[in-house]
Amino acid sequence: MKDMARTSTILPLRLEGVGYSADGTPLLSGVTLTVPAGRRLIVLGPNGAGKSLLLRLCHGLLDASRGRVIWADGSPRPAAQAMVFQRPVMLRRSVRANLAHALALNGVARADRAGRIAAALDRFGLTDLATRGARLLSGGEQQRLALARAWLTGPEILFLDEPTSALDPGATRTIEEIIRGFSAEGMTIVMTTHDLGQARRLAEDVAFLSRGRLLEHGPAAGFFASPATTEARAFLSGDLLW
Repeated sequence: MKDMARTSTILPLRLEGVGYSADGTPLLSGVTLTVPAGRRLIVLGPNGAGKSLLLRLCHGLLDASRGRVIWADGSPRPAAQAMVFQRPVMLRRSVRANLAHALALNGVARADRAGRIAAALDRFGLTDLATRGARLLSGGEQQRLALARAWLTGPEILFLDEPTSALDPGATRTIEEIIRGFSAEGMTIVMTTHDLGQARRLAEDVAFLSRGRLLEHGPAAGFFASPATTEARAFLSGDLLW
């Protein structure tokens, strides 16, 4: 695994006027923001605001219809980044084999894999599950495996799309502790959530989207204490936004 405390080479990430349309319908419009190294950015907004879409554009799963996604190293989709989804895709293999596959894809020599896999199994509480089929794991166990796979590749920035939305409180607490641990090691986190309590616990910065537009972006304390827009105030008070 790579050194998480290394000096960033792909950050900051900059979005300049980014938009995305599908079948002629704009789903995201004019998003401009900068993601600096070493921060936890929580992306908030009502359903359909464009939160997941924004992460997919940043990660490179989709190409922007307008504007630019710019990494500091100039590459279109740098290797030193990873994304974990709300429902992670598990290979039809054991937990250990899922981890080995991630290392193989990243060019880690076979001789170096066993030690790294053992470290990941231990860190993410998966040692006793190493030989179990990944698709037989519980939701919380699968999410821990997905995070372990991402961690093994040593990303500078990790995109998380509502990673705890289907989990019980205990599993959610475990995932939040893992995220804090990543952050303490210097990893940059960009995460969507619909859970305002979770956002308050984890956010250092907040990006608030509504109807495909970025309405607010700044330190979390200021956003939660005094949101600048009517839409954000309504969202925080629990009112529906249409």
